Amino acid sequence: MFPVLEPQEIERVRRLGKVRSYGAGEALAKVGEKGHGLAIILTGRVDITQHDESGRREPIVTYGAGAFMGELAQLAGRPALVDAYAQAPVEALIIPPDQLRALLIAEAELGERIMRALILRRVGLIERGAGGPVIVGRAESGDVLRLQGFLRRNGHPHQRLNPETDPEAKALIERFQVDPGQLPIVLCPGGQLLRNPSETELARCIGLVGPIDPERLYDVAIVGAGPAGLAAAVYAASEGLAVLVLDCRAFGGQAGASARIENYLGFPTGIAGMALMARAHTQAQKFGVEMAIPDEAIGLEVLGDPNGHRFLLKLSDSERVSARSVVIASGARYRRLTVENLEAFEGASVHYWASPLEAKLCAAQELALVGGGNSAGQAVVYLASQASKVWLLVRGPDLSAGMSRYLVDRIAGLANVEVLTQTAITGLEGRDGMLEAIRWRCGKGEEERHAIQHLFLFIGAEPNTDWLSESGVALDGKGFVLTGTDAGQSRHPLETSRAGVFAIGDVRSGSVKRVASAVGEGAQVVATLHRALAAAGREQTAVLSR
Repeated sequence: MFPVLEPQEIERVRRLGKVRSYGAGEALAKVGEKGHGLAIILTGRVDITQHDESGRREPIVTYGAGAFMGELAQLAGRPALVDAYAQAPVEALIIPPDQLRALLIAEAELGERIMRALILRRVGLIERGAGGPVIVGRAESGDVLRLQGFLRRNGHPHQRLNPETDPEAKALIERFQVDPGQLPIVLCPGGQLLRNPSETELARCIGLVGPIDPERLYDVAIVGAGPAGLAAAVYAASEGLAVLVLDCRAFGGQAGASARIENYLGFPTGIAGMALMARAHTQAQKFGVEMAIPDEAIGLEVLGDPNGHRFLLKLSDSERVSARSVVIASGARYRRLTVENLEAFEGASVHYWASPLEAKLCAAQELALVGGGNSAGQAVVYLASQASKVWLLVRGPDLSAGMSRYLVDRIAGLANVEVLTQTAITGLEGRDGMLEAIRWRCGKGEEERHAIQHLFLFIGAEPNTDWLSESGVALDGKGFVLTGTDAGQSRHPLETSRAGVFAIGDVRSGSVKRVASAVGEGAQVVATLHRALAAAGREQTAVLSR
């Protein structure tokens, strides 16, 4: 986590930065303020501190000559998550984000050591909650869960304070004169107070997302940051294309919500979906991919000649993105159960993914989970380690029809899991957004009522293609995007009915709903992109010469 560079290593990278001097007590970085990049200490010592819940500084580490400051935020030039103050006069080599990315690629061995340290430091900050926003609200609040889930899935540190038990929370409520009915509140590192913000408001406050340059023309805009979108971003950017990735919520998609993926090539002991997707997200940033998360695409237009390969993406915040090509990797939305009052319990008691946040809420309790696919199986295995009992409700006659054999066998060996086949939920009971009981019926039997406070739904997904309604991109009867010869005889593989627009991953008609296949399509589409962009360039040159 804290390697020290040798003098010869520092000399090799001097060309990538500039030397700056700091006086005793001067700040090299401040929480909430945009950082300058990686700082290699040449002389002097620098104290790295974090703020606790009361705003006091707590020491993390002291850097001396040869050490370097920074964590993953420096790859994208985002606000610092820690404070850094010079103990005495300091000289430091400041390497800005674009040159830091160049260093990681050009200096393979040194770059690996630096990247490993940046990742481990971010993990440490997440564990401490250092540098991130403070959420004040009850753990079981649906809005608290929403905000915590958003920050967790974006790999951002944060803290939560309980207003009923934490003195710091009570002090914040009194200081800002917050009515209990306005909770949760969020205190951003820069001092701003947000009252039950949206994910976008929170992201802008902490510097996760900034304005997009309306004048820039990207080689490719990728809509969706799941495994397919991130794979396409990594391969496209590593080959020199200017890439922008958009996602309305977080990187990782549905794969990021998987408790453990055990059938992905190269991970014999399995890997958490979030860990796998976080690596892909960091890898994309290493190659210079610009991330706009959360930022939602709501429309796609062709600019000028339909064969001219220039597109305009309209975003929910009235921003616009211009690109020479577009890759649709928007995946799918979770299906919702058709049962009365479902919406009233979503967030606090009805869940669509099984993260440590939800597992903590259900610890030592009974819970019900609906679903018969691999995602449901992975969630059952994970939740069974936390809950006293898991009721797995399946519409079909058995699990083997939609679930991998290794998961079926594992579930069969769990003593606290009871599988009910040909079972459907018939009613939900509760008040104030909290479930108190669930009713279900097995086959043609009598309705049963169980006192259960948490329900997990893994009943498949629908294509996220509503935003393409006026784009001219052809869909199949179920709303998935047609590609290749299904979209037109002259189309490239993975290309849609619109020349220059491609679709990959779960959103594509006929795709195999597996992480590995999504990653493969992300890699494959880049080769097709090159051919399409080259053809568009030749067409434009021919038009200009006439």
